[in-house]
Amino acid sequence: MQPFELPDFYMPYPARLNPHVDQARAHTREWAAEMGFFETQQGHHIWDESDLERHDYGLLCAYTHPECDGPELDLITDWYVWVFYFDDHFLELYKRTQDSEGARDYLRRLQDFMPLTGTEMPEPTNPVERGLADLWPRTVPSMSLDWRRRFAVTTQALLEESRWELANITEGRIANPIEYIEMRRKVGGAPWSANLVEHAVRAEVPAELAATRPLCVLRDTFSDGVHLRNDIFSYEREVREEGENANCILVLERFLGLDTQPAAEVVNDLLTSRVQQFEYTAVTELPLLFAEFGVGPHEQADVARYAKGLQDWQAGGHEWHLRSSRYMNKGRKSTANPLLAMLAPSGLGMSALRISPSSLGLKRFNSFLHVPYAEVGPTPLPEIYMPFTLQLNTHLDTARENAVTWAQGMGMLGPVPDTELTLWSERDLREFDFALCSSGLDPDATESELDLATHWLTWGTYVDDYYPAVFFPTKNLLGAKLQGRRMLDFMPLDSAATPPAANPIETGLADLWARTTLPMDADQKLEFRTAVQSFISACEWEVLNHVLHRIPDPIDYVEMRRDTFGSDLTKALSRLSHGNLVPPQVYRTQTLKNLENTAADYAILLNDLFSYQKETQFEGDFHNGVSVIQNFLSCDRDRAVEIVNDLMTARLQQFERVVTHELPTLYEEYQLDESARRVLDRRAVELQDWMAAILNWHTGCGRYTESKLRERFHREPAQPAASDSGLALPFLRPTGLGTSAARVGGGLAQASRSAP
Repeated sequence: MQPFELPDFYMPYPARLNPHVDQARAHTREWAAEMGFFETQQGHHIWDESDLERHDYGLLCAYTHPECDGPELDLITDWYVWVFYFDDHFLELYKRTQDSEGARDYLRRLQDFMPLTGTEMPEPTNPVERGLADLWPRTVPSMSLDWRRRFAVTTQALLEESRWELANITEGRIANPIEYIEMRRKVGGAPWSANLVEHAVRAEVPAELAATRPLCVLRDTFSDGVHLRNDIFSYEREVREEGENANCILVLERFLGLDTQPAAEVVNDLLTSRVQQFEYTAVTELPLLFAEFGVGPHEQADVARYAKGLQDWQAGGHEWHLRSSRYMNKGRKSTANPLLAMLAPSGLGMSALRISPSSLGLKRFNSFLHVPYAEVGPTPLPEIYMPFTLQLNTHLDTARENAVTWAQGMGMLGPVPDTELTLWSERDLREFDFALCSSGLDPDATESELDLATHWLTWGTYVDDYYPAVFFPTKNLLGAKLQGRRMLDFMPLDSAATPPAANPIETGLADLWARTTLPMDADQKLEFRTAVQSFISACEWEVLNHVLHRIPDPIDYVEMRRDTFGSDLTKALSRLSHGNLVPPQVYRTQTLKNLENTAADYAILLNDLFSYQKETQFEGDFHNGVSVIQNFLSCDRDRAVEIVNDLMTARLQQFERVVTHELPTLYEEYQLDESARRVLDRRAVELQDWMAAILNWHTGCGRYTESKLRERFHREPAQPAASDSGLALPFLRPTGLGTSAARVGGGLAQASRSAP
């Protein structure tokens, strides 16, 4: 008996089969034998020829890369045979035996077989090394150094993070949902597959665009789609037969308390959401990106071919899962129809013309059906987990008065220029009491340090209120992007003068930048400026969602909310204050990322609980974790609040685990000296203070109480206008490449040409 019935999948584009499939099968069979994949390894049986035949990776690659030529398909197929062999080899030799030390040494050696320049490699000692030593020089010569770096990073992540799975199996630990999605991208290897798509379609993503939000979203939504689909098909084999616990269905069974069938349905809903996010990004955000960066026709064509290659991979991967003996697929028919494949439009954004019966339900459109300014009332707060002790700075009272004086000087307590708005009064600012928060964030700060921290918090919150108030009502995405561009002028990397400020956020940023960066060198200024840019770009993302009346899905929300909350800004300030005692590669480890992200997610979700009524009822905003969960799971507010609180608790408990288990392991692995260890120990304590202070501030300030909200907004909750009722369904308007998105981009390009 299957553990559940396969759900009705959303797959809007048909799979196509590469005509060179038989050649690829024959070639990779010979190649696998030559690499030693069918030989016994340390007494363990990994594969024989029948395993390779049954799994049919040639068919996988022929479906996922339908347009490449024969030699390219041979190469791609060899890579996938290698990566699946590695997965099973690692399972038998290290996961089943729980040999963590042997796994570390095994994975570390593989790095030597991926040189960015030259061809020098050690002598291979096992089939995995032999395969990588053969594949690497066959692949990288035709690609740029930037692509090689990206491919090496994703290949190493695919290999290295297998230790995370091993550690969880050893401890009998199942990840929380946020952790699982983050780590599955690394372990599952789809970012690695996305890099191979560039090679297969002969279209590199331009280096200057590779790290931008739209390209990262295309890669990440593709990755999540691949992995979530695989989790559904492989649940029976992984969970029931192999004892694996890295599977999203299992994660949601435990976290949400669901039986297997409903958990599988929720995973399928998330899969659908990620595929649709991919489509939305390709159609809506890529044109904006091209216009903003002035991307030429050739580079635009490369990005479009890359996106189309990812789309083909999704369709082909789904088809292969329906056919491969490796997976649970009884009762599901092929989606590949030769006639449909010839007749159906297959370009980016064409899925709306091929809506299947399974996607006609209301759930597909839920993200666009939000009714603004709903009367929700005060939020019933749950018991909040906080194991850390609050400490307050002795300069708190002085910082409170200095914050009021500074905000007045920046113009934050008066009318907003060119509007009829006054965002804050002095009374509002005193009730917000940002100094109380800063005082707990850094209880040992000097008076001037506490003032600076309080002023940054004041400025960031003013920006957070400014964008919804100024840009949401008029859906002015162009204005938001132009404001973001102007911000760069107030963060010079040299001694250049700043232009006259046009509003309080520019005045405040100019002052803070000068005070903060005075002791920084050029690299530190650039790092800090990038962190501020991330915050501003996330504010623009909120405006874009508001224009499209689109509630983000849970994954997109959590990842972008870190930026709107200023997490990168906080990290940059802290790291710069520590000097250079910690090697840069340590800051790039997953352990340090986990330390920072778990704390950030706790604070973000905590804020969402307290701000739900303010944002939903008084501001008409839907960028809130409670709203996102309500929308995605179709549950009521109280259940969404409970789930958000459970996520907060899970992330904080993961933070505690990082401090007690992962940091000591990191210290030993990188052989850090005592000074570097003290820096990282101090960072952990800072984050503990940060979380305790943020909870104390939310419970002690007057920013979120209903009576204060009614006084501040001077009205009963507004009734939504007919045009904003959510029933207009803006996604039904023309949104293809070059329509409304291009008009915004055109305005940006014109503004850029006329800027001094």
